[in-house]
Amino acid sequence: MPKGGHIMIIWLNGAFGSGKTTCAFELNRRLPNSFVYDPENVGYFIGKNIPKEIQKSDFQDYVQWRLFNYEILKYIATKYSGIIIVPMTINKQQYYREIIQRLRDDGIILNHYILYADKETILKRLNKRLERGETWAKSQVDCCIEAFNTTITEEKIITDNRSIDYVVEEIAKRSEVTLLPDKRTFLKKRIDRIITLIKHIR
Repeated sequence: MPKGGHIMIIWLNGAFGSGKTTCAFELNRRLPNSFVYDPENVGYFIGKNIPKEIQKSDFQDYVQWRLFNYEILKYIATKYSGIIIVPMTINKQQYYREIIQRLRDDGIILNHYILYADKETILKRLNKRLERGETWAKSQVDCCIEAFNTTITEEKIITDNRSIDYVVEEIAKRSEVTLLPDKRTFLKKRIDRIITLIKHIR
């Protein structure tokens, strides 16, 4: 549990391919009484239930997406006595204010970390995810890096040439939470991470 026994949201931001989802589920495995909340699920629900003629190219542009994720995270934070881990890219300042800052303004402890890497590193990671050629995720890299350098700048964890274990432990240290020992073999850890990746390929 967080220091003092408070409920906490750990929000993992960063460009697509920065390792947010992998780190989120590694934290979840090593933090007792924790839960991974994925805001993308709301976006896919909206996309499947709105006529194509009025669909937006980015589900974050729906006011309903931002409002629902704010509301449901607030609900979970007031009902669940644990740590909520949220892996989600937010690179527009207005959307940051409408969800993350609004939750903080409500008195919820929310630690926000940008998993930061340079463009070359991110593109290599996306290629390893079999995202060859030009993809939507790759098209967003430049605007993400610009946003994290100019408008949404707190709090960066540099991930270039860093292992997932290092990043997870750094998140825990900054959040003042204690991780369970990781007793998995190297192979089991590798398999777990591959399964997480496959499950979250959209």
